[in-house]
Amino acid sequence: MSSLEHAASQALAMMDLTSLNDDDDEGAIRALCRRTDTPYGAPAAVCLYPAFIDAADRELTAMGIRDRVRIATVTNFPDGSVNVERACRETRAAVAAGADEVDVVFPYKALIGGDAESGRALVSACRDACGDRLLKVILETGELKNPALIRQAADIALECGADFLKTSTGKVATNATLEAAEILLGAIRDSGRDVGFKAAGGIRSSDDAKAYLDLAANIMGEAWLTPAHFRFGASGLLDALLATLSGDDIQPTRGGY
Repeated sequence: MSSLEHAASQALAMMDLTSLNDDDDEGAIRALCRRTDTPYGAPAAVCLYPAFIDAADRELTAMGIRDRVRIATVTNFPDGSVNVERACRETRAAVAAGADEVDVVFPYKALIGGDAESGRALVSACRDACGDRLLKVILETGELKNPALIRQAADIALECGADFLKTSTGKVATNATLEAAEILLGAIRDSGRDVGFKAAGGIRSSDDAKAYLDLAANIMGEAWLTPAHFRFGASGLLDALLATLSGDDIQPTRGGY
């Protein structure tokens, strides 16, 4: 197995196969779930809007892989409001509906404006609302832009109980970048906490995935690279990984998250 094939195999197992489109419906979500049953194993999770948690649960259960594929959803999404009550209400509802993981958007606009306390309050409250479910905090690094602001957001999320730091919503002009990933991974390393990292948005090739995996291995060590610590939030990436693993050079034509 080549190094690229090895990276593709790793990345497939670390994927949050994502559909967060305005025109999603139950049929689209059932189709998304069916894509998780590949000849090379299943992704770690599907990620979808809260309205489709039940549909995903039913489809994955019918396929016999619900125990292997987790259900992730999004809250306070995509705007990153400072409304703590709204974020907690959405998070509690998602957990009650059966989500295994909740990706909540950090109030990044407030931080840009100099308000760090809103981020602390929201992440802390959503940590409580999540209970024993996984809390991923979306920092929207492409909008924060400044490395110092990205690190500040990361440190706040870590202090307030995030289980994962996630780069992006996939809904802005600049999403995951290696530069932002390096900052988030460094913050995780420096915290000494058992926290994961999720790169989301714009990752569409096996080479892209390998670059993130190599970066994480350099900062955190090879043994850290497991689905418990590393995720890719993507849609079109799955096609590229399967093409690499099957020896097919055809690249995916679909864009997406």
